[in-house]
Amino acid sequence: MTVKNYFPGNENKLFDAGGGLTRKVAAHNDNVMCVEVHFETGTVAARHHHPHEQITYVISGKFEFTVGDETYVIGAGDSLYKQPNIEHGATCLEAGTLLDIFTPHREDFL
Repeated sequence: MTVKNYFPGNENKLFDAGGGLTRKVAAHNDNVMCVEVHFETGTVAARHHHPHEQITYVISGKFEFTVGDETYVIGAGDSLYKQPNIEHGATCLEAGTLLDIFTPHREDFL
């Protein structure tokens, strides 16, 4: 199997997930995936869960995140860890961009 090491940004398509949320899958393999996620102000990512571990890093904007029973207001430079199967969701308070890292990769995003 050939491992892909380079993922040019201009080759990655922006996917419209609806409701003011778009995402672009960046580097990934079977074990890990990097995803750029763009939110418009007021966009809500409904509470959900999945079997993947996830780290979210805020590149820009301001967000209210709920992870399990805790709620956080976070901005540029802040990050969150979400363990597998924990319920989480977000509301975008100021338009911005997140960088999500998943392990293993999200097959449903490919």
